[in-house]
Amino acid sequence: MAETKGYVATSKFLIASPTKVRPVAHVISRKTCSQAMSILENMPQKGARLVRKTLKSAVANALFADDKLDEDTLYVKEIRIDEGPRLKRVWFRARGRADQLLKRMCHITVTVAEKAGE
Repeated sequence: MAETKGYVATSKFLIASPTKVRPVAHVISRKTCSQAMSILENMPQKGARLVRKTLKSAVANALFADDKLDEDTLYVKEIRIDEGPRLKRVWFRARGRADQLLKRMCHITVTVAEKAGE
């Protein structure tokens, strides 16, 4: 049987550090979409809100592309948190000094696919 690619949704240039979002992503990897959504709704992290929004979009893309699909048959096939560009800001300090403040960005890519064998 041929392996299907899945349905993809991407969120880019989100102001959140990839190192803070990755642990959230690892929790929902390989889980069913309904299970992943309920986990993300109960997580307090900002990254959970961002990942949930992208997962919702991937599920919507799948249901729009194939009318025969059901949300209960979909699972999170792959989730990738990539590093985006950094916003560089000046952070003024005492005695006339300045530091550089890096506001990190990330790109979230979620791929959902239909469970095989059901």
